[in-house]
Amino acid sequence: MKKNLVFLSGFMASGKSTIGPILANTLGWNFFDLDKLIEEKEGKKIREIFENQGEDYFRSLEKKILKEVLNLNNYIIALGGGTIADTENLDLIKKNGLLVYLRSSPEETYKRLRFKRDRPTFLFDDEEPSKEKFLEKINELSEKREKYYSKAHVTIDTDKIRIGQTVDKLASLVKKEFDSETNKS
Repeated sequence: MKKNLVFLSGFMASGKSTIGPILANTLGWNFFDLDKLIEEKEGKKIREIFENQGEDYFRSLEKKILKEVLNLNNYIIALGGGTIADTENLDLIKKNGLLVYLRSSPEETYKRLRFKRDRPTFLFDDEEPSKEKFLEKINELSEKREKYYSKAHVTIDTDKIRIGQTVDKLASLVKKEFDSETNKS
């Protein structure tokens, strides 16, 4: 039986860290942001970990901490944008909870990310990359990850829907999902 765990996945800036705490509060559950947990445990920002230890080191930390949070109950967990691009992580998540894909278009992602410089995947040599270059990078990474994102139990488009509406939709879905699990036991 699945634990009461909801995993929010999606590309950077899709709303995971914004929607997650609101959804948790609405349900009376707790919230964790996997990237923030990694930063706390390492005492460094994700960007620093990527720069100093590399992506492989980061991904092994991510897997270790993901396995730790699987023991929790009544949690909403915001995953990093690339967490489910690892087959073992994806399988663990799907077996232990409800995986939700918050989908946003490359254009909307660009609007949300264009002024942020704290995302390791979006570090450009030049100070201000052109919109085209930025969108090219978003599209390239999105296409690589889509095959993993598409395996989520539920997909919600976040482009033209308000945060409150997304939370309401998810809260209803989560209650229905976990009430039906409880009724099966």
